[in-house]
Amino acid sequence: MDATWFWALLAGMLAYALGSVSFAVLVSKVMGLNDPRTYGSKNPGATNVLRSGSKAAAIATLLLDAAKGGVPLVLIRMYGAPWGLESEALALVALGAFLGHLFPVYFRFQGGKGVATALGVLLGLDGVLGLATLATWLIVAFFLRYSSLAALVAALFAPVYYLLGDGIAWRADMPVLLAVCVMSMLLIARHKANISRLINGTESRIGQK
Repeated sequence: MDATWFWALLAGMLAYALGSVSFAVLVSKVMGLNDPRTYGSKNPGATNVLRSGSKAAAIATLLLDAAKGGVPLVLIRMYGAPWGLESEALALVALGAFLGHLFPVYFRFQGGKGVATALGVLLGLDGVLGLATLATWLIVAFFLRYSSLAALVAALFAPVYYLLGDGIAWRADMPVLLAVCVMSMLLIARHKANISRLINGTESRIGQK
Protein backbone atom coordinates (compact mmCIF):
# COMPACT_ATOMS: atom_id res chain seq x y z
CA MET A 1 0.00 0.00 0.00
CA ASP A 2 1.26 3.47 -0.89
CA ALA A 3 2.38 5.42 2.19
CA THR A 4 0.04 8.30 1.33
CA TRP A 5 -2.98 5.97 1.29
CA PHE A 6 -1.84 4.42 4.57
CA TRP A 7 -1.82 7.78 6.31
CA ALA A 8 -5.10 8.77 4.65
CA LEU A 9 -6.81 5.57 5.85
CA LEU A 10 -5.35 6.00 9.33
CA ALA A 11 -6.64 9.57 9.45
CA GLY A 12 -10.07 8.35 8.35
CA MET A 13 -10.11 5.69 11.07
CA LEU A 14 -9.13 8.22 13.74
CA ALA A 15 -11.86 10.55 12.50
CA TYR A 16 -14.34 7.67 12.80
CA ALA A 17 -13.21 7.01 16.37
CA LEU A 18 -13.75 10.66 17.28
CA GLY A 19 -17.05 10.80 15.39
CA SER A 20 -18.29 7.82 17.42
CA VAL A 21 -18.32 9.90 20.59
CA SER A 22 -21.99 10.72 21.28
CA PHE A 23 -21.88 14.13 22.89
CA ALA A 24 -25.67 14.23 23.22
CA VAL A 25 -25.46 11.31 25.64
CA LEU A 26 -22.35 12.57 27.44
CA VAL A 27 -23.52 16.16 27.82
CA SER A 28 -26.92 15.02 29.09
CA LYS A 29 -25.27 12.75 31.64
CA VAL A 30 -22.90 15.46 32.86
CA MET A 31 -25.77 17.96 33.20
CA GLY A 32 -28.03 15.48 35.00
CA LEU A 33 -30.57 15.18 32.17
CA ASN A 34 -32.34 12.10 30.87
CA ASP A 35 -30.65 10.06 28.18
CA PRO A 36 -31.83 11.61 24.86
CA ARG A 37 -32.32 8.10 23.51
CA THR A 38 -35.25 7.64 25.91
CA TYR A 39 -37.55 10.52 24.92
CA GLY A 40 -38.77 12.56 21.97
CA SER A 41 -37.42 11.24 18.70
CA LYS A 42 -34.92 9.12 20.68
CA ASN A 43 -32.23 10.60 18.46
CA PRO A 44 -28.94 11.45 20.23
CA GLY A 45 -28.65 14.88 18.70
CA ALA A 46 -28.92 18.56 19.63
CA THR A 47 -32.53 19.00 18.48
CA ASN A 48 -33.76 16.15 20.66
CA VAL A 49 -31.66 17.33 23.61
CA LEU A 50 -33.45 20.68 23.27
CA ARG A 51 -36.70 18.84 24.02
CA SER A 52 -35.33 18.20 27.52
CA GLY A 53 -35.85 21.92 28.17
CA SER A 54 -32.14 22.68 28.52
CA LYS A 55 -30.94 25.11 25.86
CA ALA A 56 -27.43 25.02 27.31
CA ALA A 57 -27.22 21.25 26.86
CA ALA A 58 -28.55 21.51 23.31
CA ILE A 59 -26.04 24.22 22.37
CA ALA A 60 -23.16 22.28 23.93
CA THR A 61 -24.21 19.16 22.02
CA LEU A 62 -24.50 21.09 18.77
CA LEU A 63 -21.07 22.68 19.09
CA LEU A 64 -19.30 19.49 20.15
CA ASP A 65 -20.96 17.38 17.44
CA ALA A 66 -19.97 19.98 14.85
CA ALA A 67 -16.43 20.20 16.22
CA LYS A 68 -15.81 16.47 15.95
CA GLY A 69 -16.63 16.74 12.26
CA GLY A 70 -14.77 19.96 11.53
CA VAL A 71 -11.61 19.86 13.66
CA PRO A 72 -10.06 16.76 12.01
CA LEU A 73 -10.51 18.35 8.59
CA VAL A 74 -8.99 21.63 9.69
CA LEU A 75 -5.98 19.71 11.03
CA ILE A 76 -5.61 17.83 7.74
CA ARG A 77 -5.77 21.07 5.77
CA MET A 78 -3.21 22.74 8.04
CA TYR A 79 -0.71 19.94 8.56
CA GLY A 80 -1.50 17.18 6.07
CA ALA A 81 0.38 18.37 2.98
CA PRO A 82 3.85 17.13 4.08
CA TRP A 83 2.32 13.67 4.55
CA GLY A 84 0.59 13.75 1.18
CA LEU A 85 -2.80 14.13 2.85
CA GLU A 86 -4.87 16.14 0.42
CA SER A 87 -8.07 15.47 -1.53
CA GLU A 88 -8.43 11.73 -0.83
CA ALA A 89 -7.56 12.17 2.84
CA LEU A 90 -10.07 14.99 3.21
CA ALA A 91 -12.78 12.77 1.73
CA LEU A 92 -11.93 9.82 3.99
CA VAL A 93 -11.76 11.97 7.12
CA ALA A 94 -15.05 13.66 6.25
CA LEU A 95 -16.80 10.31 5.77
CA GLY A 96 -15.07 8.81 8.81
CA ALA A 97 -16.29 11.52 11.18
CA PHE A 98 -19.80 11.46 9.73
CA LEU A 99 -20.14 7.67 9.74
CA GLY A 100 -18.83 7.61 13.29
CA HIS A 101 -21.74 9.75 14.40
CA LEU A 102 -24.26 7.66 12.48
CA PHE A 103 -22.81 4.29 13.52
CA PRO A 104 -20.76 4.86 16.70
CA VAL A 105 -18.57 1.96 17.72
CA TYR A 106 -18.93 2.94 21.41
CA PHE A 107 -22.74 2.88 21.35
CA ARG A 108 -23.53 -0.39 19.54
CA PHE A 109 -23.50 1.42 16.17
CA GLN A 110 -26.75 3.24 17.06
CA GLY A 111 -26.13 6.92 16.50
CA GLY A 112 -27.79 10.14 15.50
CA LYS A 113 -28.84 11.60 12.19
CA GLY A 114 -25.66 13.55 11.65
CA VAL A 115 -26.90 17.09 10.98
CA ALA A 116 -24.50 18.94 13.29
CA THR A 117 -21.57 16.68 12.40
CA ALA A 118 -22.27 17.12 8.68
CA LEU A 119 -22.27 20.89 9.20
CA GLY A 120 -18.95 20.67 10.99
CA VAL A 121 -17.54 18.58 8.15
CA LEU A 122 -18.66 21.11 5.54
CA LEU A 123 -17.20 23.99 7.56
CA GLY A 124 -13.98 22.04 7.89
CA LEU A 125 -13.83 21.44 4.14
CA ASP A 126 -14.45 25.11 3.36
CA GLY A 127 -15.94 27.92 5.40
CA VAL A 128 -17.95 29.31 2.48
CA LEU A 129 -19.47 25.91 1.73
CA GLY A 130 -20.36 25.35 5.38
CA LEU A 131 -21.82 28.82 5.88
CA ALA A 132 -23.93 28.57 2.72
CA THR A 133 -25.36 25.26 3.93
CA LEU A 134 -25.91 26.64 7.45
CA ALA A 135 -27.71 29.67 6.03
CA THR A 136 -30.05 27.35 4.13
CA TRP A 137 -30.82 25.42 7.32
CA LEU A 138 -31.43 28.62 9.30
CA ILE A 139 -33.78 30.14 6.71
CA VAL A 140 -35.94 27.02 6.47
CA ALA A 141 -35.90 26.44 10.23
CA PHE A 142 -36.75 30.07 11.03
CA PHE A 143 -39.73 30.32 8.72
CA LEU A 144 -41.13 26.79 8.92
CA ARG A 145 -39.93 25.71 12.41
CA TYR A 146 -39.08 22.17 11.33
CA SER A 147 -35.52 21.09 12.08
CA SER A 148 -35.88 17.94 9.99
CA LEU A 149 -37.16 19.79 6.93
CA ALA A 150 -34.36 22.34 7.25
CA ALA A 151 -31.82 19.50 7.40
CA LEU A 152 -33.31 17.82 4.33
CA VAL A 153 -33.24 21.01 2.26
CA ALA A 154 -29.69 21.81 3.40
CA ALA A 155 -28.57 18.28 2.55
CA LEU A 156 -29.99 18.59 -0.96
CA PHE A 157 -28.25 21.91 -1.56
CA ALA A 158 -24.83 21.06 -0.07
CA PRO A 159 -23.50 19.25 -3.19
CA VAL A 160 -24.93 22.03 -5.36
CA TYR A 161 -23.10 24.68 -3.33
CA TYR A 162 -19.90 22.68 -3.66
CA LEU A 163 -20.23 22.52 -7.45
CA LEU A 164 -21.15 26.20 -7.71
CA GLY A 165 -18.05 27.31 -5.83
CA ASP A 166 -15.35 28.77 -8.03
CA GLY A 167 -11.71 27.73 -7.98
CA ILE A 168 -10.80 30.45 -5.47
CA ALA A 169 -13.29 29.38 -2.82
CA TRP A 170 -12.78 25.61 -3.23
CA ARG A 171 -11.90 23.09 -5.90
CA ALA A 172 -14.37 20.54 -7.21
CA ASP A 173 -12.17 17.57 -6.27
CA MET A 174 -13.98 14.38 -7.16
CA PRO A 175 -13.17 12.50 -3.91
CA VAL A 176 -14.47 15.41 -1.83
CA LEU A 177 -17.52 15.86 -4.07
CA LEU A 178 -18.29 12.15 -3.72
CA ALA A 179 -17.95 12.38 0.06
CA VAL A 180 -20.34 15.34 0.20
CA CYS A 181 -22.87 13.52 -1.99
CA VAL A 182 -22.67 10.36 0.12
CA MET A 183 -23.19 12.36 3.31
CA SER A 184 -26.18 14.11 1.80
CA MET A 185 -27.78 10.83 0.74
CA LEU A 186 -27.16 9.21 4.12
CA LEU A 187 -28.52 12.23 5.96
CA ILE A 188 -31.70 12.13 3.89
CA ALA A 189 -32.01 8.38 4.46
CA ARG A 190 -31.68 8.88 8.22
CA HIS A 191 -34.65 11.24 8.08
CA LYS A 192 -36.99 8.66 6.54
CA ALA A 193 -39.31 8.66 9.56
CA ASN A 194 -39.28 12.46 9.67
CA ILE A 195 -40.27 12.62 6.01
CA SER A 196 -43.29 10.43 6.74
CA ARG A 197 -44.29 12.63 9.68
CA LEU A 198 -43.86 15.78 7.62
CA ILE A 199 -46.17 14.36 4.97
CA ASN A 200 -48.72 13.31 7.62
CA GLY A 201 -48.47 16.64 9.45
CA THR A 202 -47.34 15.02 12.71
CA GLU A 203 -43.70 16.20 12.80
CA SER A 204 -42.80 18.17 15.93
CA ARG A 205 -41.58 21.73 15.59
CA ILE A 206 -38.42 23.30 16.96
CA GLY A 207 -38.72 24.03 20.68
CA GLN A 208 -41.58 21.63 21.21
CA LYS A 209 -41.04 19.32 24.19
